[in-house]
Amino acid sequence: MVTIKEVSDKKDLDAFVKFQFSLYKNSPYWIPPIIKDEKAIFDKEKNPIYKDAEAHLFLAYKDGKIVGRIAAIINWLEVKTLQKKKLRFGWFDVIDDLEVSRALFDKIIELGIQKELAFIDGPVGFSNMDKAGMLVLGFDRLNNMTTLYNYDYYPKHMEALGFNQGANWVEYEIDVPKPVPPKVKKFSKLVLDRYQLSLLSFKSTKEMVSYADKMFDLMNRSFKELQSFVPIQQYQVEMYKEKYLKFLHPDYITLIADKNERLVGFSVTMPSFARALQKANGKLYPLGFLHLLIAKNKNKHGNLFLIGIDPEYQGKGLTAVIFERVIENYNKRGITLVESNPELEENQSVQIMWKNYNPRLIKRWRTYAKTL
Repeated sequence: MVTIKEVSDKKDLDAFVKFQFSLYKNSPYWIPPIIKDEKAIFDKEKNPIYKDAEAHLFLAYKDGKIVGRIAAIINWLEVKTLQKKKLRFGWFDVIDDLEVSRALFDKIIELGIQKELAFIDGPVGFSNMDKAGMLVLGFDRLNNMTTLYNYDYYPKHMEALGFNQGANWVEYEIDVPKPVPPKVKKFSKLVLDRYQLSLLSFKSTKEMVSYADKMFDLMNRSFKELQSFVPIQQYQVEMYKEKYLKFLHPDYITLIADKNERLVGFSVTMPSFARALQKANGKLYPLGFLHLLIAKNKNKHGNLFLIGIDPEYQGKGLTAVIFERVIENYNKRGITLVESNPELEENQSVQIMWKNYNPRLIKRWRTYAKTL
């Protein structure tokens, strides 16, 4: 018999966060999150997304043991402003027992009906900046810090429960050229000259962070036509500046401005922290920080985290400018292999970026939806 309990106190939240550690303890591909950060996501005092959202967390028990978890999320900005009456689900993890999955979804679907929502969709987070998509290809590949990992029985559970396929994301693996291909350098210069654009350089991380507001504004402009995109709010920008951007080296940020100093293109890349996070195993102390520091400064693998191009300039070659800068930095830092961040399969403007770099499709994620 499966029983479902809603998380109501710190002890429950601790169990909710740590369940994945027991579920994936024997997986060489899963990347543990930092436990403290995971708990902060569900802290209304620390996560400003609760200004526009609510979350209900549930644990599944069988024979007195936790066997599954799920979060039901309502982004009221999405529901009321964008008129998408969606119940989001995320943080879904479960043993290979269909009845446990059924009990978890029955519980949150009941909640969605009570809230007068029209459909359920996930796995996703509170917003587009959170991890999204259930892994359906690449179960034998190392995960990374910006994506979700799950066992291969998860999609089977979704199909058995009558969910339909939603959005699809794809990820590619690319060998970093050395040196920068001459045609990339030539085309990059041509694009900069033709459109009177310039690359912005920074002497410090603090100076780079001062452009964060413009970066997120450009992100909203770049991605607004994609399905399920919810504009990033200013309070989220402030959180990301504090939590992430201030720790990135300026070399990993590329910004392109027009003659009026308006931002028209950007990219954020980073070294891979996957192995370091495995070694940290959810904790920054006593040695977690050290593993992350080593990965930051000595690494052969990189991740293309975000790329945004103003719709007015899409298809005009700005990717050559971005790639010249990224390749130069990777060559300087010894990074030889890079993984693209998951991008929506429909986002052809991003897919076409990799065509000249012998991209290899290595992973695919999918959301699942169902009418309530």
